[in-house]
Amino acid sequence: MQPNAASPSSPTRSLGVVLAAVGIPAFMVALDNLVVGVALPRIRDDLHVSTAGLQWVVNAYTLPFAALLLTAAALGDRVGRRAVFIAGIVVFTLASAACALSTQDWQLNVARAVQGVGGAAVLPLSLTLLAHSVPDKVRTLAVGIWGGVYGLGVAIGPVVGGAIVEYLHWHFIFWLNVPIGVVAVVLATTVLSESRGPGHRLDPVGVVLSAGGLLLVVLGVVSGPQDGWGSTQVLVELIAGAAVLVAFVLWQARNKVPMMPLYLFQSRGFAIVNAVTFTFSAGAYGAIFLTSQYFQTAQGLSPLAAGARILPWTLMPTLVAPLAGHFGDRLGPHRLIAAGQILLAGALIWLGAGDDHVNTPYVDFIAPFILAGIGMAFTFAPISNQAMATAPAHGRGIASGVNNTVRQTAVAAGVAVAASIFSSFGSYASPQSFVDGLRPGVIVGGLIVAAGALFALFIPGMFPRRAAPAAPAEPAPSTVSH
Repeated sequence: MQPNAASPSSPTRSLGVVLAAVGIPAFMVALDNLVVGVALPRIRDDLHVSTAGLQWVVNAYTLPFAALLLTAAALGDRVGRRAVFIAGIVVFTLASAACALSTQDWQLNVARAVQGVGGAAVLPLSLTLLAHSVPDKVRTLAVGIWGGVYGLGVAIGPVVGGAIVEYLHWHFIFWLNVPIGVVAVVLATTVLSESRGPGHRLDPVGVVLSAGGLLLVVLGVVSGPQDGWGSTQVLVELIAGAAVLVAFVLWQARNKVPMMPLYLFQSRGFAIVNAVTFTFSAGAYGAIFLTSQYFQTAQGLSPLAAGARILPWTLMPTLVAPLAGHFGDRLGPHRLIAAGQILLAGALIWLGAGDDHVNTPYVDFIAPFILAGIGMAFTFAPISNQAMATAPAHGRGIASGVNNTVRQTAVAAGVAVAASIFSSFGSYASPQSFVDGLRPGVIVGGLIVAAGALFALFIPGMFPRRAAPAAPAEPAPSTVSH
């Protein structure tokens, strides 16, 4: 493989080695998310955590992750993408050890927050380093394989988490990250070459405004179900966060070296792709937050049995994402994204409409799980690739950071909305009470994704215009003299 034209000084590396160097850290982040999801019922019982507290086990990670993605991408462009990427892996690994040593819920939440800081440097820079390290002609394929590697973490997360929680203890789901993190640091250090974006000045005002605004907005969304959406605290957090984000945009417009160039949003495709990213992530992950607890809480199955039953959903992205990446250029990523949203929305609404009692046969879940997994596979890699494809080479790091910021903010919003709907219609008091809250939560998740399917129809190129028929040629003027 020849090095990317944008980085002629990069050493020649095989595609497989580069994918391992950027994919293993992304795999670790993905694995941690769904491993924790399966462990939530045991964490709730062991640490005596309420429904609101259980939500914080998820969102203590999501808050700093979403708030610092743009900052991490900007730091990578200025300081060095590989350096920030490796630092993120180290922080994530050490924080995982702190999670494993936690004996109280506040300790776990603090360690999860530090995990989020590390994860914010891993995911966006993983894609940027991949784009920097491979030629343009194989970038779509490489991103598709990267999506499959990330999807593998999603796929095996419930099973690995279930086995660990059942036969060991939930603390060991975090110890698992330590050896993976060590291998990831060694690979990134020896395989990846350093790269930077344009300019070398950091935008400290932009860093404070973007991180502070996103933190306040996500905090308001997370606090809404517990404190009430009309409460003074939540309204102040949401309004203040929105005001700070407006100030951030105004600052970026006048700053000569912005951390988030506003020209990115002049692209209709980039704007719509990020809108779809938000609805996809909010709807899908809100539904996953509830569904991942169903088999343990409602049907009383063991963590391993529950994790294995989710496998048809989580395994599909691993199998399909590389194919989506391979055929993305031929079929068009915009068409894959739209098809993925339609499949996922239909699957979630199907799941919500079918979960009407505690003893629903497992066979009733298989088809919607498979459709949901295929829909996610059609969406994840094409959205990541499309977000970077709409940006020039020097803006790919920020484009990836913006897209991942939207995704993680949406995850927090989706979990908050799902938890709020669940609390309004059900509880953990009994299996049937859990199902009563689960059904409307999953259906609303499907409706949110369905809105994204409508947005996807407006991605440029979805309905190419037919070429107008050529006008008949006019006869050449006569040169004969009369």
